[in-house]
Amino acid sequence: MSGLGWLQSTAFTAFDQRVIWSDLIGNSVGLVALALGWRRSLWTWPVQLLSGVILVAAYAHAELAGGVGKQLLVIGVALWGWRQWTHGRQQTGDGSLAVRFATWKERGLLLGGTALGTLAVGLLFTTVPELSWNPWPDAYIFVGTLAAMVAQARGLVEFWFAWILVDVVGVPLAFSSGLAFSGLVYVVYFALALWGMRDWWLRSRATAQPPLKGVPA
Repeated sequence: MSGLGWLQSTAFTAFDQRVIWSDLIGNSVGLVALALGWRRSLWTWPVQLLSGVILVAAYAHAELAGGVGKQLLVIGVALWGWRQWTHGRQQTGDGSLAVRFATWKERGLLLGGTALGTLAVGLLFTTVPELSWNPWPDAYIFVGTLAAMVAQARGLVEFWFAWILVDVVGVPLAFSSGLAFSGLVYVVYFALALWGMRDWWLRSRATAQPPLKGVPA
């Protein structure tokens, strides 16, 4: 059996659902990437990249063009985010990454871009049914994931809010579609997003505090 064929083979069966190796490995690597993002580790981006490559290989072998296209976009954003964080860590001087809340303008751009992107992708998925079984929820999750990655690349606390909003739809959609393993992964994503949001929130407040009286700025 070839490597690509193995990715499409069954890893195990849970809740009467067949879980293939590509789904298991790709989603597990994605969880590791999110945990590394919580720790503000630069490794979050190459790990996300690896997750995307695994899923591209699986979708290509299964001849699912829509899945391949989505993962290629995720890989592109991961490469950009990797560059952004590398540059950001160099700017701080101590190797750490500064995080902050977005400005109102940035929030407007993120929300507007997500809404327009979801509309465009949803129409595409509706026009070409082969690209998605659930056009609008799938478009929302896909564009929301890209928005979260863009916010993460810029070191914005809103990155975690975006993930939570994606999970609110992703968890019930996965379970209702019979994708029990993916649903469980989204539950873990949700928990990590809550913990990560708290950590980044506290760090952003600490860096935004004014200097103590009598101490030069």
